[in-house]
Formats: sequence, structure tokens, C-alpha cells
Amino acid sequence: MKIVVPEFMNVGAVDQLRQQFDVCFDPTLVDRPADLAAQLAEAEGLFVRNRTQVNAGLLAVAPRLRVVGRLGVGLDNIDQPACAARGITVIPAVGANALAVAEYVIATTMLLLRGVFAATAETAAGRWSRTPLSRGRETSGKTLGIVGFGGIGRLVARLAQGLGMRVVASDAAIAENDPVWQATNVALRPLEDLLAEADAVTLHVPLTPETRNLLDARRLGLMRPESVLINTARGGVVDERALAEALRDGKLGGAALDVFDDEPLPAGSPLAALLDGGFNRLILTPHIAGLTRESDVRVSYFIAEKGAEALLQTKS
Repeated sequence: MKIVVPEFMNVGAVDQLRQQFDVCFDPTLVDRPADLAAQLAEAEGLFVRNRTQVNAGLLAVAPRLRVVGRLGVGLDNIDQPACAARGITVIPAVGANALAVAEYVIATTMLLLRGVFAATAETAAGRWSRTPLSRGRETSGKTLGIVGFGGIGRLVARLAQGLGMRVVASDAAIAENDPVWQATNVALRPLEDLLAEADAVTLHVPLTPETRNLLDARRLGLMRPESVLINTARGGVVDERALAEALRDGKLGGAALDVFDDEPLPAGSPLAALLDGGFNRLILTPHIAGLTRESDVRVSYFIAEKGAEALLQTKS
């Protein structure tokens, strides 16, 4: 049985797969569609990250495909109804990179509230900006608002509470009387109330038609002028132009974005223009919140094991 891995994966996990399967592992294959199609002609398994688009066109050149493993948790690059129609099992690495994302959220929240992450160059150049930099805020005692209270959101809550933060959350899929609220000591809030209440807001929802531009200009306008926004979910959840305008006009205290509507982020985007203008309360990273040395190992071995199990079941 053949497995194609067209994006990066821990080599130890790949070697483990090679003990049972014919594995085509080439992290550059995602950028060579014709070569990818040729490899998929005989493939029963396909293990991808977020760049490979598992859509109707790709499925058409993979007639023997039985299992798609997602080296991550977001499934917006995978046509799930089309896979289901073909009887293809889709396996996300649920929970395997949660800690990496949660730590990113906490780290960027602390950096944005303290406001000192851009001070190195000024200090090295002899500009002793103690007065403005002494106005940073402590994390303890602040309110963190979590939009989407699944596994990652709950882990973020636990880490935040360990720092003395008060946590509120919004999740339309979890009932008000669900025991999770009492178990986690987190207060349920309607989304708009959460935005108005929180000192920091972090997003943990999938990108769906219902969540696209969930934080538009109107909802961003509900946030406090000094509050900060962290998005590690999907770029389309936030209206980037509206966010750039809110930051530029001083209606938000800062933002950390790891995901974008278009990836890579276009050089001429409104967010990039903010940085070009010297704005220093914006952190942009290239979709790496869930990527650490440790999470790569966890995610890769999770998919190697679960994917192998699913493939062997289809064989039997």
C-alpha cells in the first residue's frame, strides 16, 4: 500500500511508516502539482498539512485513495463531503499541537499587554524610552476572552488562569448548562458581551461560512481601546482591513496574527502597510503557532499511527 506525504513530516514517523508501506515523502511535492498527481495515481493514503488542497481535482487523480491524514487540526483545505462520498476517511491530529498553540496565545498576550517587544532596536540605538515603556500592563488580573471553547481553548484557559487571569468564553455549540463551564471555572458569555468585557481576545473557531469575518468592523468596534486580539484559528475569521483600520485609529491596543486570509500574506496588505508606517503593536507570524519541535513529533506520530491503522483496516 502506498502513502504520499507532499509536505513536511517528522522523519522518524516517516521511517515508521516505511516499515509497513511504500511511502513517497517529498516536502516539495505540494509545489509540483503534476508530480503530485502522478504519485497519487496509485496511492491509498495521503498525509497533508494545510497547503495541499484536497479538493475534487485532487481526488480525481487519486482513484485508490482511502485515507487522508491531516498533520494539524484545521480541515478547511479538505473537501470533507467529497471525501465522504468516496468513502475516504479523514483523520485530523486532534490535540497533538494544542499545547504549542496555547503557549503561543499566552506568550503573545503577555507581549502585547506589556508592550515592550519592539524595544530592542531603540534601546540598542541609545534611545532610552523608559517613560512610554513603563506603561505596560500585567497579565494577572486581566480578563481573557476565548472565542471557541474546544480542546485548545480549554488549554489556553488553564494556562491563563495559572497566570492569575480571569477567563470568559463564547461557544455557540456548548450549552449554558454544560458541566464544562463549572469544571473549568470559565464563565460563558455571548460573543458581543465577551468582546466588550475582555482585555485580550483569542480566537479558536474553524473557518466556515458562519465564522467568515466573524470579527468584522462592527464587532471589532465593541472591543476596548486598550484590548488586544490574538488569532491562531484561520485568517478569514477576522476582517483584516477592518482590523488594520482599528489598530491604526487607536481603537485597539494591539494584535498578534498567525493566520491570514491569503497565505503568504501579500506584501501590500493593510496589515503590512501598518508595519511599514512604523506601527509597533502588531505581531505577524507565518502560520506557525502550532509548530514546535515537540508538536511536530506529536502530530507526525499521531497521524502515522492513526493513518496506518485506518489503512490496514481498509485492507482487511
